[in-house]
Amino acid sequence: MYKIKSITVALVIALSFIPESGKAQDFTLPTLYVRAQQTANIFPVSTYQTLVSNLEFEPRIDLQSRNMAEAQGDVSIRGGIFENTGFRIGSATLIDPQTGHYFTEIPIAPEMLERHNVLTGVDNGLYGFNSTVGTVDYGWSRIVTGGKLTAGGGDHSLNFQRVHAAWSSSDNSSEWSWGAETEASRSASDGTVRYGDHNFNRYSARVQLVGPRSQTDLFAGYQSKFFGWPELYAAPYGFNETENVKTRLVLLNHRQDYGINNFWEVTAYYRRNNDHYILSREKPSIYEAFHETNVYALGLSGQHSFGNNAGLDYAMQATSDEIDSSSLEKNFTSRSYYKMSLLPRYHIELQNRQILTLRGGASLDVSNRDDSALSPLFDITWKKIGQDGISESIYLSYSQSSQVAGYTATGGSETGGLFRSRHSLDREISQNFELGGIIRQREWSAEGAVFYRQDNNLVDWTFSKESTSARSANNVNIKTFGVELIATRRLGNFETIISYSYLNKDEDYKATNIDASFYALNYPGHRVTLGAIWRPIDIVEIRIDNESRNQEANLLRAGDDEAFYTHLTASVFPPKFSGLEIHFAVDNLWNDNFQDVPGTQGRGDQYSAGLTWRW
Repeated sequence: MYKIKSITVALVIALSFIPESGKAQDFTLPTLYVRAQQTANIFPVSTYQTLVSNLEFEPRIDLQSRNMAEAQGDVSIRGGIFENTGFRIGSATLIDPQTGHYFTEIPIAPEMLERHNVLTGVDNGLYGFNSTVGTVDYGWSRIVTGGKLTAGGGDHSLNFQRVHAAWSSSDNSSEWSWGAETEASRSASDGTVRYGDHNFNRYSARVQLVGPRSQTDLFAGYQSKFFGWPELYAAPYGFNETENVKTRLVLLNHRQDYGINNFWEVTAYYRRNNDHYILSREKPSIYEAFHETNVYALGLSGQHSFGNNAGLDYAMQATSDEIDSSSLEKNFTSRSYYKMSLLPRYHIELQNRQILTLRGGASLDVSNRDDSALSPLFDITWKKIGQDGISESIYLSYSQSSQVAGYTATGGSETGGLFRSRHSLDREISQNFELGGIIRQREWSAEGAVFYRQDNNLVDWTFSKESTSARSANNVNIKTFGVELIATRRLGNFETIISYSYLNKDEDYKATNIDASFYALNYPGHRVTLGAIWRPIDIVEIRIDNESRNQEANLLRAGDDEAFYTHLTASVFPPKFSGLEIHFAVDNLWNDNFQDVPGTQGRGDQYSAGLTWRW
């Protein structure tokens, strides 16, 4: 089997030397490029497209899934855990105060947003909110008239349907125009393992007003997800667990450009998340929990220039939340958070189109339940700008960020139950030192970074042999050293992206009765991703994403500590049917049963086929 895997990877690399033949379709994928799209596939295999689809192959993201990524996917960045990662829409970060497991419950159709950026270091310190390691950042897209209809199915009784439609009064950005966009999606299957079934529905819509230098979006979305999985959260106790999650989101966003490269953007949202968790689907009365969280937030960010050489980047967010939960104690059910970041910058123009940029500032985090934190931010960047997008840059940075733990970690019982809280958890502080560089050429690009991060009082969930019936929240100090390397290549009708990352951790839990970590120490020491898009002829497109990882050993993990995942899609565009795409796809091609989360069963392989008609 491993020989087959090696041959597959070698074949994808070798294809980069095939000469050009054929041309790209008008609706093919965007170019694989550093700071652009970084996975070959867009469509998932097991359900409809969401914001987390295919993120497991993103070089900067480690996605640890239960059932599948779209069911319950924990997104971590650079060896952090899921609660260290934020999802920012416009100028506000969407949070779930109960637990970071629900951060990715975002009922927004992907077409409504621009391609994401992964913010780390100083940029995360500036724009992130209650997310110490990284932020997945999205902007609102411009509505363009058109749409698509998708339907398909696969093995394990999979079936999925989706319709998306958009109307715009004008595509001319220099005039006032209005637009409307809506979508409805659903999917269901028996799952790739027994008791791994799902039933998903999503409905979302927005209206948009575009001016000569402004864009306003009003959005509303709803998502309902039922899914099951053996030992979903409460491993290793052998239960077939289920979750029923319902998410509502209403959001208003306005961006205003003014002057030269100046703008401000404001985002306000209300998010409600309901969760019904059952430990045993055969005997629900053994243990079940009900949670409802409500979040209100207002975010503002922008940049302002003072002449040609100086400027200010700024961001701020105010958030208020509350929770009603059957599994938490009633002494801690609401909280308010505030953050303000100011980052002045200064440019020094050097000879031969070279620029030296210095940024130095700080962020202030305040909460009515926790101590405040003032965090410094600093970086220096040298950049040389060539013609047609060619550039080189080197940067050195230091940043600090902080966050507070969710209610599951702080507001439950310390002595009983499956998930035991710790009321004395301190504010988490993360310090990041980083050296990196980027080279962008016409047909290739390369990026690399070396970083060292010190996390103090990181909240982790741990396992102890002395108390095998529960997992407990504990503070841990961790020193993380990491390396990231990403390269892209475009050659005629072939595009590829390859990445390598290395992580090493030194942890101190300040306790001797902790035998295993579910999250903080569940990371790949070595990880490689390889994606490619190949168009051999006009009507055929092949997309492939691969991930190989060598995970740190864990007492709770059954099976190997190595994994190899492949997502392969073949699309045919019949020339007699304009806008029609016939696609065949497989996820987890090698049926690798690696446990992304220690003790939780890995997913199986899934095959599907479908039709998409675009207009």
